[in-house]
Amino acid sequence: MRSVAVLAFDGMSPFHLSVPCLVLGDPWGGGRYDVRVCAEEPGSLRTNAGFGITVEHGLSVMETADVVILPSWEPSRTPSPVLLTAIRQAHARGAVVLGLCIGAYLVAASGIADGREVVTHWRWAADLQARHPDLAVRADVLWSDLGDVMTSAGTASSLDCCLHLVRTQYGVEAAEARARDLVIAPHRSGSQAQYIPVPVPPDPGDDVIEKAMVWARARLDQPVSLDEWAAAVALSRRTFTRQFRARTGSSGQAWLLQQRLDRARLLLETTDHPVERVATASGFGSSAALRHHFHAVLGTTPQRHRQDFAPV
Repeated sequence: MRSVAVLAFDGMSPFHLSVPCLVLGDPWGGGRYDVRVCAEEPGSLRTNAGFGITVEHGLSVMETADVVILPSWEPSRTPSPVLLTAIRQAHARGAVVLGLCIGAYLVAASGIADGREVVTHWRWAADLQARHPDLAVRADVLWSDLGDVMTSAGTASSLDCCLHLVRTQYGVEAAEARARDLVIAPHRSGSQAQYIPVPVPPDPGDDVIEKAMVWARARLDQPVSLDEWAAAVALSRRTFTRQFRARTGSSGQAWLLQQRLDRARLLLETTDHPVERVATASGFGSSAALRHHFHAVLGTTPQRHRQDFAPV
């Protein structure tokens, strides 16, 4: 079980505070995380929703936490040296730090991501960039994972980032099980656009791209050409390509690769199938191709992934 410290502050949004507690906490039992909410000054805190909360723990819980989560912040508020020191020390000790939404302001102020990239809500990206020109502030993706520091855009993408943490630390099966409990999408790639200006179909049955996704997921073990994929939903290749990117913020081939990788990861975690069989079942065709994509996208090998997430 990993320990998690979640920062609360006076006047914060209760939704942002609840996201990591909901995803990483486990009201149904059998949890993988010990989640504790902390504040610089424990006690009664106000929220911006008109009700208060009581926080029992101080920043001392960051001293031993495996994960430190900064769910939000108030950009007009200057973080205290005490808070910034607690974040820096936790990071230096080896804790993974997550700055969700405008919690990226705290990540930036602490200096733990200097010279690298952070993600924040598109509405605040220009301001954060102006304050910290040494950072590459991104507003075009949902979340970013630097290994030691993760940051995300707002609201729902904070859920995505927390699920990504579960997937990284405990595997695809654990993340998908958590997503099922919460009735949310099990995986949205961090590279997906924050805002995609596409109208909601008047009838769910009119969403041809969703139909195309379902069609492709049912055939991950088979070669899928772009022409065949487009024809399956009665679109030309050009129209399909345009509509897929407008709907998802990604190309069809990039999306399909991520689906195949997730299938392979799940099989490696939950079966003892040889790597060659996993490669075939997930549509890579050969173990060499599977190893190539694992290294290029995940920075590891299929065998190492299996070892990392083998049942204890």
